[in-house]
Amino acid sequence: MDTELINKELEEVSQFYNIVIEFFTNYSFQIIGALIIFTIGIFASKFIQKIVLKVLLKNNIDETLSGFIASFVRFLVVMMVAILALGKLGISIAPFIAAIGALSLTAGLALQGSVANFAAGIILVITKPFKIGDTLTVHEVYGEVEAIKLSYSVLRNEDGEEITIPNKYMIGDVLVNSFSYRVVEGSVGIAYDSDATKAISAIKDMLIKHENISSENEAIVGIEKFNDSSIDVAYRYWVPTKSFFKTQYDVNLQILDVLNKTNITIPFPQREIKILGETDVPK
Repeated sequence: MDTELINKELEEVSQFYNIVIEFFTNYSFQIIGALIIFTIGIFASKFIQKIVLKVLLKNNIDETLSGFIASFVRFLVVMMVAILALGKLGISIAPFIAAIGALSLTAGLALQGSVANFAAGIILVITKPFKIGDTLTVHEVYGEVEAIKLSYSVLRNEDGEEITIPNKYMIGDVLVNSFSYRVVEGSVGIAYDSDATKAISAIKDMLIKHENISSENEAIVGIEKFNDSSIDVAYRYWVPTKSFFKTQYDVNLQILDVLNKTNITIPFPQREIKILGETDVPK
């Protein structure tokens, strides 16, 4: 009984051995060829990655984006080599391609928001519509650009608040870049019997002398409109983003002082009221 069992096991081992020998006899060259192709591909992908990274950095492409592109190129090369190696073994790659396509579609639908931010970040890095230090107004917020990431950008306002904005808003929304300054707009009403030319000159001289107001962009002062009780004198000037409100409040106080010193009147709203007597009432 034991002899029969041993003979049966030996027969099974012999069959397995013959199958292995037959497999290597028939497919040894394919296996060796596939291993050679894959090995060469791995080394080639590293070499190509270094070349791509060097070329991108040489052309002043952002370091983060350059590293990502170079790594992605290497991944594509490895995938192509793997497909070639599988083909060399005689394995059909159509099911793998179909599965990868299905997974890519599912991932794309699930992460479409993140993908949109990431794609927008790449566009920002390539086109460079703004740089670190510029002042942006976007999506109803403003601030100085502190960092530009692949999926989001970071702004910081005068209060020191850090504002994180997804990059899709940087591409798909109206973007105002005032660089390192912001414009301040204001107006003050003066009486009709005051000297408007004198008021405009006094306000402009004060703006020119103010230490926080930009000298590169000339301040503009002039008559904006004529109201019922006053003439509106408007002014526009540029200030550093980090001292926007502080400078604005200080300038408003100085404008008031200047107008008082030059005897320019800021009138109160006036209305004429006529009281009709009995003789004036129409019959």
